[in-house]
Amino acid sequence: MALESQRIKLGNGIYLNLIKTDKFKSNLLSYYFIRPLEREEVTKNALLPLVLRRGTKNLPTSLQLEKKMEELYGSNLSVAINKRGEKQVIRFTMEWANGDYLGDKGYDYKVIDILREIVFSPTLEKGVFNSKYVSQEKEILKRRIESKINDKRSYAINRCIEEMCKNERYSLYQLGYVEDLEKIDESNLYRHYSKVLETSPIEIFYVGNYDENLVKYLEDSNKMDRKEIIEILEEDNIKSPMTKSIVKEELDVNQGKLVLGYRTGINYKDKLYNASVVASDILGGGPNSKLFRHVREEESLAYYITSSTYKYKCILLIDAGINFDDFDKAVDIIRKQVEDLKNGIFTQEDIDISIKSLQSSTEAIRDSIFLISEFFFSKVLSQDNRSLEEILKGFQEVTKDEIIKVANKIEIDTIYFMKNKVK
Repeated sequence: MALESQRIKLGNGIYLNLIKTDKFKSNLLSYYFIRPLEREEVTKNALLPLVLRRGTKNLPTSLQLEKKMEELYGSNLSVAINKRGEKQVIRFTMEWANGDYLGDKGYDYKVIDILREIVFSPTLEKGVFNSKYVSQEKEILKRRIESKINDKRSYAINRCIEEMCKNERYSLYQLGYVEDLEKIDESNLYRHYSKVLETSPIEIFYVGNYDENLVKYLEDSNKMDRKEIIEILEEDNIKSPMTKSIVKEELDVNQGKLVLGYRTGINYKDKLYNASVVASDILGGGPNSKLFRHVREEESLAYYITSSTYKYKCILLIDAGINFDDFDKAVDIIRKQVEDLKNGIFTQEDIDISIKSLQSSTEAIRDSIFLISEFFFSKVLSQDNRSLEEILKGFQEVTKDEIIKVANKIEIDTIYFMKNKVK
């Protein structure tokens, strides 16, 4: 059965999206608040869901909230802050056992009410957030920001993006900045929270089984009278590098981390977008890819090597773990593989393997209730009206000529290398 979404406008800038499926024994409800990715609020946005999950007006402590969710058959709450291009997305999600399986028709409504309380009715003191909760969550967020360097591979990728996009909002770190935390308190964070509720585009996603009564309840309980909603601008996508740079950073590491950042000039609305995803997979999508075969297997230069396209930002990153002394050789061979792609030095079998791999990973969306919600939210963000089936078919239609055309748009922008400290 094809996955379809019913979209209902509930008010100014707020929509309810319904995806009906009986494949799972659980239901899922997500609230997505969309904000512009801006330095002035990036840290506050990251802190908000951490504070809100601490308690509600009726369940003011974490212990009470957790006990209530345990009573509701172990309902699972998750919150997150993500960067989608130059947008920052605050997400609140509840997944719970389908009430039909429990013989409790009112159960679904109880869980929905709890999530709504978490999002819209936080525990307050003197009309603002609980100062103890804010202080504690600031410290937790501080540790999370500081610990980003512990995952050296992820850190290297983020550093390459920071350097590559240093004059663009995309360079901002999605969890914010330690120095900004010092200026945040319970009062200004609550004012910001009120602004987020009043002005953010809000997308609500319900995935699972439902009837007309549940839909009406979701509609009635989520209607909001709001005035001016902020406009979320499309990403500022640079089509070709303004300058080219090599950045080398010394850290206490045992393995070099190499990241090559390319501009593609192809965004998700471009007719060549599917071809760009296939091209990236042929380059470094798996054990059959050009980079894996030539850099890792033939030359033994990399512990790992992959290529990834960034849907909302027209960039492609190749990242690898290498020995410190192999920097020049690894960069030369990587660039040779990109040149070969531009010159059509790859086979139809390479294309078929990559398409099959991409279709398989896309098909896997059907097997996760959370990924279904994320998939349809992504469709809203990118204004993509294609069904999952049409997206799968789109990969199948990619041609070798299109891949070559894509490859010839790829231009190196930044090379980042993390190496060991010289002692």
